[in-house]
Amino acid sequence: MEASKDKQSFWGHLDVLRAAIVRIVAVAVVFGIAAFCFKEKLFAVVLAPKNDGFITYRLFNRIAAWAGGETGSFTVQLINTGLAQQFIIHMKTALCAGVLCASPYILYQLFRFVSPALYANERKYVVRVVGGGYAMFVFGVLVSYFLIFPLTFRFLGTYQVSGEVANLITLDSYISTLLLMCLSMGIVFEIPILSWLFAKLGFLSADFMRRYRKHAIVIILVVAAIITPTSDVFTLSLVALPMWVLYETSIFIVNESIIRK
Repeated sequence: MEASKDKQSFWGHLDVLRAAIVRIVAVAVVFGIAAFCFKEKLFAVVLAPKNDGFITYRLFNRIAAWAGGETGSFTVQLINTGLAQQFIIHMKTALCAGVLCASPYILYQLFRFVSPALYANERKYVVRVVGGGYAMFVFGVLVSYFLIFPLTFRFLGTYQVSGEVANLITLDSYISTLLLMCLSMGIVFEIPILSWLFAKLGFLSADFMRRYRKHAIVIILVVAAIITPTSDVFTLSLVALPMWVLYETSIFIVNESIIRK
């Protein structure tokens, strides 16, 4: 089946794109307003990793107890240092939540805009790539929220050079670090999808990835250092390890995709 033969002028395409953008912005704003109104529920989710009762900490405490190790609680106090900072953070967090909730609709609108110009087989690949990419992005965000950020926060939030120096973490620092790490890990988890796409296009092979594995590890460490909001080795390792696992997974995916050609 060929792509749509309906011809539109440049201004016609621009009008369609503008209408799609208006709908996207409207839906994102509606979700953002809803998230803003449900402040308590929103920040119950956002601030959950700072409490020692968070599911990740409970799980690791059970593992430690089963292994005969020590378990314990911790307390980290968040503070606000700006007059309007809490209100600004509330709006920023609600906007991010709105965009995240509206993301399936955003992808749908973008696909509707480009699909008339695609052939049937191209639409099939686009649906696979976009669907798989979105699923991996969400999975990366969840891994960051439930694993990487909580462990990073617990380590850095309770680390002290001296008992005389208390840790008072600003709310802005907490939210910014959480958002940055979730966004970064969501993007990092696109590595298998991009590798599969490049393999299908003939730009990448499993042998090439194996041959340059050592170079890839160095690049992974550099990228992890760039996207890590802190400079400690612990956080760097937490970010670099999933990236290395994704790279090894990508080698398998690329090899399978070439075999099935």
